[in-house]
Amino acid sequence: MEKQQRERSVDAASLAAIELAKSGGMETAWDRHEQQSPRCGFGEQGLCCKVCDMGPCRIGPAGKGKQRGICGANADTIAARQLIRQVAAGAAAHSDHGHDIAKALLHTAEGKTEGYSIKSPEKLYSIAREWGIPTDKKTINEIAVAVARAALDQFSQQEGELKFMAGRPPKATIDNWHKHDLMTRGVEHEIVETLHRTHEGVDADYKNLILFGCKTALGDGWGGAMIATELGDALFGMPEPVRSKVNLGVLKEDEVNIEVHGHEPTLSEMVVFASRDKELLALAHSKGAKGIMVGGICCTAIEILMRQGAPVVGNFLNQELAMATGAVDVMLVDVQCIMPALADHKTRFHTKLITTSKKARIEGAEHIQFDETKALTIAKEIVKRAIENFPNRRTVNIPPQTTELVAGFTVENTFHHLGGTFRSSFRPLNDAIIAGRIRGVAAVIGCNTVKKTQDQSHLAMVKELLRNDVLVVMTGCAATACAKAGLLLPEAAKIFAGGGLQEICETVGIPPVLHLGSCVDNSRILNALCEMNKEGGLGSSLADLPVAAAAPEAMCEKAIAIAFYAVASGCFVNYAPAMRVLGAPTLTKFLTEGIEEYVGGKFCFEEDPIEAAHRMIDHIDKKRAALKLRPLMYAQPYCTDATAVAAKAVKVGEEVLA
Repeated sequence: MEKQQRERSVDAASLAAIELAKSGGMETAWDRHEQQSPRCGFGEQGLCCKVCDMGPCRIGPAGKGKQRGICGANADTIAARQLIRQVAAGAAAHSDHGHDIAKALLHTAEGKTEGYSIKSPEKLYSIAREWGIPTDKKTINEIAVAVARAALDQFSQQEGELKFMAGRPPKATIDNWHKHDLMTRGVEHEIVETLHRTHEGVDADYKNLILFGCKTALGDGWGGAMIATELGDALFGMPEPVRSKVNLGVLKEDEVNIEVHGHEPTLSEMVVFASRDKELLALAHSKGAKGIMVGGICCTAIEILMRQGAPVVGNFLNQELAMATGAVDVMLVDVQCIMPALADHKTRFHTKLITTSKKARIEGAEHIQFDETKALTIAKEIVKRAIENFPNRRTVNIPPQTTELVAGFTVENTFHHLGGTFRSSFRPLNDAIIAGRIRGVAAVIGCNTVKKTQDQSHLAMVKELLRNDVLVVMTGCAATACAKAGLLLPEAAKIFAGGGLQEICETVGIPPVLHLGSCVDNSRILNALCEMNKEGGLGSSLADLPVAAAAPEAMCEKAIAIAFYAVASGCFVNYAPAMRVLGAPTLTKFLTEGIEEYVGGKFCFEEDPIEAAHRMIDHIDKKRAALKLRPLMYAQPYCTDATAVAAKAVKVGEEVLA
């Protein structure tokens, strides 16, 4: 296979599908990426400003070329304005998701939906108690109505504080947010103010801009995203650890294949349910299919994986490749991370592309408007269309690769895995960190990007962290990348983990990499940090914890918003490829150094995944030293030589799970 294609992915199934696409004359994201070269250097550096119609203005980095735009804005102002606009857009995406989940819960409780029920009353009661909502002598639906309305108020309120943000983090963290005016009032309020502040002629102080970006992002992590996860668990049910399979090989040549893609679980849950309908299964058999397979791409896949055990077809860059197999009968999409190019492939393959959201129509795709009041009816109609399309298949060529994985971890069930039924707590985790069996915890999240070899950075970073006794938690497409490589299996600890982490995993029976859900479920990680702090022995604020985070293949504005709320919550975050700020060195220095003084966290823009892992380990070790924790039981020196680091990175993808 060509070297150029080998650089596109480290996943054998993806490489095989790329070859299929090429042989069939199908253009993919990688081809379009190459067509866009060379890229605008001003844009890459964050030095192109389009906020008013006097421009666009392009200015040179410090010491080079034009130093100010027409209005007088310098590099730091221009880059900071652009950056927090991206924060606002990312926060809006996750928070709109949360808004829709809250409405779905409300309408279900009011009896206005079809097919839904409150699957986890215990979760609903827990939220109600936390928010001070009366539950005595109330029906479950009455409680759900009150919780849903209180959640919806969180989006639009103009004064006050977000309930989860004011109630869950440790007091020291909350006090610091108050000190720097970072407590979010209402999710939508801060998004609107961000857009106002970045309008021409408003805020021109890069520090002030960035700190308000933190405030906006916190409304995502502790507001919109957390509401989406918590209420989603109440409505759709609490995930539990489940075994399933991942990669393009989960597609079936002899079954109807329905691929759900996007981020909202409301319709995909119903599609899985409808696929088990006896009449529809009989129809599939009449068309020559042995059954109906529902799998997914991106976070919709993870939603039905966590709760239904549905297989995962792939992550972000697999969406076109799945279609290239010729085996997808319907690709059903809702919102976020969907390539409009999917519609361009409809003449080449038999696949029906169906959009379902008024927010996300695609020219050339068929549209079936999703309506919660007719959810099951709509789901059955979509499944029926897939079945009727099955006989229209042309050439089918499915790469055979699949890997088993274990997913479905939450804060609640991790209590039981760590402490057992009668002593459910994070105490064993804290004790393992304090005693030096585990170095700390790292969250590795995010997307794929064509700017990097698909999955390579996720695998390289995670393996290096595991080798150095760092427990890894993951969400989204990053988790799918590691699942494809076998890292989400308990057996992986024996192969990849350091001595201390291996002991813990084998004793408890968990993988060294815990899959916590979709991208919106990064709020589970925030809650886990709160529980670690509450358990004691690891400092008084979230910033004291020996933890770090990374998005090594970041792709979109949602990832930027997540990174911002993680930093604003006190975490060290490596983000790569770097945000578009490098042409503004003063701003870059503030993001990577100065911001720590305000929030306890900071950014790092290290591109090499192994070196980035070392930066994360160094940060964890500094936190351990500050807490005066015991030395590591199984300390292993790690390589910091740049040449050796690069050599290790190249080998990623050639390693095979023995």
